Amino acid sequence: MSELQSTQANAEIREASNMLARVRDEVSRAVVGQAEMIDGLLMGVLANGHVLLEGVPGLAKTLAVKTISAVIDSSFKRIQFTPDLLPADLVGNMVYRQQTGEFVPRKGPVFSNIVLADEINRAPAKVQSALLESMEERQVTIGDQTYGLPEPFFVLATQNPIEQEGTYPLPEAQLDRFIMKLTVNYPSAEEELSILRRIGVQQEVELKPVLFRPDIRRLKDIVSRISVDERIEEYIVALVTASRETSRGGHSFSRYIEFGASPRATIYLYRCAKVKALFEGRDYVVPEDVKSISRPVLRHRIVLSYEAEAEELTTDDVVNYLLSAVPVP
Repeated sequence: MSELQSTQANAEIREASNMLARVRDEVSRAVVGQAEMIDGLLMGVLANGHVLLEGVPGLAKTLAVKTISAVIDSSFKRIQFTPDLLPADLVGNMVYRQQTGEFVPRKGPVFSNIVLADEINRAPAKVQSALLESMEERQVTIGDQTYGLPEPFFVLATQNPIEQEGTYPLPEAQLDRFIMKLTVNYPSAEEELSILRRIGVQQEVELKPVLFRPDIRRLKDIVSRISVDERIEEYIVALVTASRETSRGGHSFSRYIEFGASPRATIYLYRCAKVKALFEGRDYVVPEDVKSISRPVLRHRIVLSYEAEAEELTTDDVVNYLLSAVPVP
């Protein structure tokens, strides 16, 4: 790379960092803490993938999604998933127009830039499939016509891990459609005190958009040009393939894995590592970028064996074993 090209690349990275800083600052006016969740949501937008949020009620999952949609100037729809929800409630249906004697399409809430699928595991499988098909194909068929979804199109789904009664857990094949699964934890004591004081003074914060659709396209273009060394690419592939060596027993942790990660994991690790490098202000990926996003990208793609469950291991524990076993370039 010439000196001129290097200067231009550094200027682009600085520009992108400033954009992301403005987004974080505006989001922090409404959401206290939860920096990992906010960065994960932004990473999903820039990596062109969908995100699953898991956490107990009251951790600002819905608030964070609504805030992100307000800050990046996009259309937003919230869908509360319930057992009586129908696929047509998501994608739309054909409506008879009496004046003309014909059927016309009525588009559903999925035709938005950001769709919040609240408590996605409370709806039956046919409703989940309708949404996940839209996520994968980025199009919807109503009647005999197919309609493309708006760009950008980003689905954020939430689920509650502590209530299983009346829920329909997502199968592994459907979980694989999400670029990452973020575990939302409780705030620290200091953050909770800040929440208490803020809510006691002001109930709502008026947010303004600071990131527009041309900015999102610009950021995605910058991400696409972040360089990844061949050894980093080989490292990503080695991590994913190591999770599949259950039958050969190639690693000491293999007995804990029933099924390993799919090729989608390889693609998403690659994309997210590039976004992570941008977050860190670099135009190149380092191994730490890959390691830092391995848990959210892999935790919902690895199916644990009976032995792992007997030893009360989580998928994060197994991913930690995997990271320690695969040599870092």
